[in-house]
Amino acid sequence: MDTQKTRTWAEISLGALRHNCRQIQRSLPAGCGLMGVVKADAYGHGAAVVAEQLRQAGAAWLAVACPEEALALRQAGESLPILVLGASDPAWAPVLAEHRVAQTVECREKGQALAAALHPGQRLQVHIKLDTGMGRLGFPWEGAGLEQALEVLRLPALEPVGVFTHFAVSDEPETGREYTQEQFRRFRAAVSELEQRWGNRFPQRHCANSGGVLFYRQEGYTLDLVRPGLLTYGVYPGRERGGLDLRPVMSLRSRVAAVTHHRKGDTVSYGRIWTAQRDTTLAVLPVGYADGLHRCLSGRLEVLIRGRRFPQVGRICMDMCMVDVTGCPDLAPGEVATIFGRDGEAEISAAELAEKAGTIPYEILCAVSPRVPRICSE
Repeated sequence: MDTQKTRTWAEISLGALRHNCRQIQRSLPAGCGLMGVVKADAYGHGAAVVAEQLRQAGAAWLAVACPEEALALRQAGESLPILVLGASDPAWAPVLAEHRVAQTVECREKGQALAAALHPGQRLQVHIKLDTGMGRLGFPWEGAGLEQALEVLRLPALEPVGVFTHFAVSDEPETGREYTQEQFRRFRAAVSELEQRWGNRFPQRHCANSGGVLFYRQEGYTLDLVRPGLLTYGVYPGRERGGLDLRPVMSLRSRVAAVTHHRKGDTVSYGRIWTAQRDTTLAVLPVGYADGLHRCLSGRLEVLIRGRRFPQVGRICMDMCMVDVTGCPDLAPGEVATIFGRDGEAEISAAELAEKAGTIPYEILCAVSPRVPRICSE
């Protein structure tokens, strides 16, 4: 991998990705498939590359957020079944049917509109979404909600191939267990009633996201498919590991652009929020908030250089940031700096940056901008 001319890059370990898939699949009961969640460009990792690896690892389905993401995968040659998880404009129906992409249906009106938009002779595969407590998209899990879902199931232009719900707090095992159990109870009850009244069985039933896989897979929550998103990329949604040994797939690295020297009392970067308390040597890194390094991390994060931690100082700029490398006097431009990832025995995780930024690891990964090249390695 030649990154000599690359200012900043995201290193994608395909070996770690395959390892994670194997770990997750081995933890599942026989007959349960893996739906690889590759929305948001596979959480910033590169959807086409990740989808290919997931297919080779035996994934049964892929999931995206919108039709554009699904069509990009088809144009890249991806053949696995794809589910659009989000709500889509009915005008997409003929295109989705043509490209064998399944669409989530979350309400009666949307189901009717999708069916009406299809060309004569077309059928669109759909997954029915039930709202069991997330409060976002989905047919209400009881009463009138099920009556409306049945109307959609009986539309001849639609081919129902799945039913699912989404857990709200499955990644919080200590505080969210009771609510997650209630959501699962509601889902099973709703699916049972729908199948009985419809007279058919859904081929695919799924509800376990990353938290569901981590903490509820041994309680029967896996059903026909699981949808681990963050776990696939080797990042845990919390501190608990749930018995899975996963490896981070992405590392974010940059190269020292310049080494500068400052006297005690000098200020650095916008707003002059940092003042040198001693004579100081700084490394200027060509990575900033336009690359995905959140400005709110200014003065809060450390980076790895030569396997050692060095503090970032001053305001993070659009394209650059500064790091105090006073303890490394022979540092020269061109040396590699790791924003998150492993360097020798040292490691900075996306979860660590997320905690310092007051957010979640999902946002750290997805924030890595398109101008940062993804470079795959084994």
